[in-house]
Amino acid sequence: MRKTLLATAVACSWISGLASFAAFGQDAQSTASTAAGQAASAQNQADVQELVRQLQMLKVNYAQEVRRLRVLDAEVQALQARLAGKVGGVPLPAEAAPGTASPYAGTAGNNASVENSQAASTTQAAQASTSTQSRSVQDVLEQQQNAYFSRKFTLEDDLTYNHYDRAELTLNGFLALNSIFLGNIAIDRVTSDSLTNDLIGRYAITPRLSLNLDVPYVGRSTDYQQGGAGGSAAALDEASSTGKGLGDVNFSVNYKVLTETRYRPDTVLTLGVTAPTGQAPYGIKWLDVASSQYEEFAVPDRQPTGNGVWQGTLASSFVKTIDPAIVFGNIGYIHSFIRSFSDIDTDPEVTTPGSVKLSDVYYYGAGIAFAFNDRASLSLSFSDRINGKDSLRETGGPWTKIIGSQANAAVLNLGFTYAASPHTTIVTILGMGMTPDAPDFTLTFKIPYMF
Repeated sequence: MRKTLLATAVACSWISGLASFAAFGQDAQSTASTAAGQAASAQNQADVQELVRQLQMLKVNYAQEVRRLRVLDAEVQALQARLAGKVGGVPLPAEAAPGTASPYAGTAGNNASVENSQAASTTQAAQASTSTQSRSVQDVLEQQQNAYFSRKFTLEDDLTYNHYDRAELTLNGFLALNSIFLGNIAIDRVTSDSLTNDLIGRYAITPRLSLNLDVPYVGRSTDYQQGGAGGSAAALDEASSTGKGLGDVNFSVNYKVLTETRYRPDTVLTLGVTAPTGQAPYGIKWLDVASSQYEEFAVPDRQPTGNGVWQGTLASSFVKTIDPAIVFGNIGYIHSFIRSFSDIDTDPEVTTPGSVKLSDVYYYGAGIAFAFNDRASLSLSFSDRINGKDSLRETGGPWTKIIGSQANAAVLNLGFTYAASPHTTIVTILGMGMTPDAPDFTLTFKIPYMF
């Protein structure tokens, strides 16, 4: 009996010990599983955060590449259009269709749409700048170079109005007692208005070579006033003369020597010849229209419309784009050839054959222009034209200088250019004379039509 109870007690202790050990093993296993799950959850969160960061970086890089691709695409199209002679706006690069699947879903897809919109806005801004350069800036370049290389043929109609007003005090007598003037005091005043309509054709043989033909039609009216009529300083004599007809036709060849780069300007060389197709000023008779036999007041019976001699021109123009401005300049030389005439005298009762030698002319100019947008631009420039004294020679006689024939005509110009259509540009230029030999003011309207 005692052995049976002892065996029973030992068996119960073994059973309880095994149960406790099993419970302890289950608790340890549960604790280990919990720790492993927490570690896995932390790792997953870290992986998700890393993937989100990489995704954001890829989206940013993608948007930047989209911007670059579209800007490059716009620049390539603009250059192709310029080479092909298309001065109109260049179409925007093709956008993705609305139904195109986005590489990102949900929030990532919305972010991509926003970035694509920003990229499109950047592309449109770059496209607007390129379009401005392709039309507004190009109009300025071609006007300053006097050549259209991007268009096969251009027909230009120019209308120029010049106004002169000169007044001089004339003293004919002597000074007595160093204070009293004895003689005639007269005021001579000359006002002249001229209107010139130039029909110009420009043909581009290559992107570097073009031909120009300028056919002008000139109308002039000059009014002469002289004080001292009938011996009275308060009285005036007045007379006028007019002239109209074909002017001197000019033909020129333009060659683009250098194309603009970062460090050098567009450089165009011009060779031209002017034919004396207009009415020459030599041999025009002056008629006495004085109201009194005691004075002399003569005016020409008609006004000339040309120079009367053959002329050759050598010039060069320079244009450099310095965003947002355009700087330009030109320099030129005109040589006049000697020409003989059957009559060079102004006396209506005398005929004197002889020759004329006009002085060489040097001219230069510089200015700056700003393009407001793809259609409009404003320019400010200065130009000067200098020549020496002209000479006349009777047949068989020596050359004689013409007094007062030298001139220095400086003009300050303000111009506005507006592209009315893809084929038509309107140019307005107001010139203000800065020296006595220059017109008081000049107003020019140009309408080139580009085919």
